[in-house]
Amino acid sequence: MFKNLTCTSEKLIHTALLVIRAGFGIMFILHGWPKITGGVETWTWLGGSMANIGLDFAPAFWGFMASIAEFGGGIFLLIGLFTRPVAAAMLFTMLIATIMHISVGDPLNTVLHPLKGLVVFAGFLLSGAGKYSLDYKLVSCKDDRG
Repeated sequence: MFKNLTCTSEKLIHTALLVIRAGFGIMFILHGWPKITGGVETWTWLGGSMANIGLDFAPAFWGFMASIAEFGGGIFLLIGLFTRPVAAAMLFTMLIATIMHISVGDPLNTVLHPLKGLVVFAGFLLSGAGKYSLDYKLVSCKDDRG
């Protein structure tokens, strides 16, 4: 009885990766769209967060890159293409967002939003996209096809 509750088939693991990938991909497409379309003013405001780690030059560039990481990364995550590099970019974006929210004294519930993303993207950086992805279809891995 307990074996059925604790043992998971490989197929279910890959299905779970697909569900999480698709869910986070869609959320970040929706979350990133207003930032992409916000233009230079939005990108400058967003990129100003980089000053928290000592990078106070070119805030519009950094903001645009964060917008691309969220919106474009959401698309790539959804289809499971370049999952590990995308996860790294999104993890970094969520790290900066977490630091920004902490630095301005936002409440814990606000800080937790990017922190949750950071944890999920760390997981994708380690796991990859899973079998139900373009990564799996396009790249042949001898030792690890996950």
